[in-house]
Amino acid sequence: MKQKVFQGAFPATIVVVMVAFLSVIFFANASPSFAASGTKKSPAVTRPSAVEHTEARIKELKDALKISESQEELWNNLTQVMRENAKDMDALIKDRAENIKTMNAVEYMKFYSQITEAQLEQQKKLIPPFEAFYASLSDDQKKSTDTIFRAGSHGKHKGKHKKK
Repeated sequence: MKQKVFQGAFPATIVVVMVAFLSVIFFANASPSFAASGTKKSPAVTRPSAVEHTEARIKELKDALKISESQEELWNNLTQVMRENAKDMDALIKDRAENIKTMNAVEYMKFYSQITEAQLEQQKKLIPPFEAFYASLSDDQKKSTDTIFRAGSHGKHKGKHKKK
């Protein structure tokens, strides 16, 4: 009985972890939370757009994975979806951020819900090309990809969560 529960829970856990990780990688800088503070950030502290963030991640991944010619088409399919998602997220945030100062708490919660729903839909669009690309990887490339995903944000948070 316990084995059946584990077998059913394990794939679901992997999907949840993958979706959460992809959200962190591709949309971490797309959060509108800074706008709610009511303070303006100086140009030196301005966050990059989702498009800029995604382009940097694409470059990092391509450099790390050493994509072969035979994988280029699948890689391009994946990055096209990543770019479309980032462009859509920037448009959504820009559209709503212009009105953030006049939103009440309920409107802001609805706005944040829209962002979350958009991220979920984007993850759904991203998984099929990612699966196809991942299937084309060599064992070494898969190990590298798995390591990158486990580290989160391409190693940015590595070492921050130490076991006690």
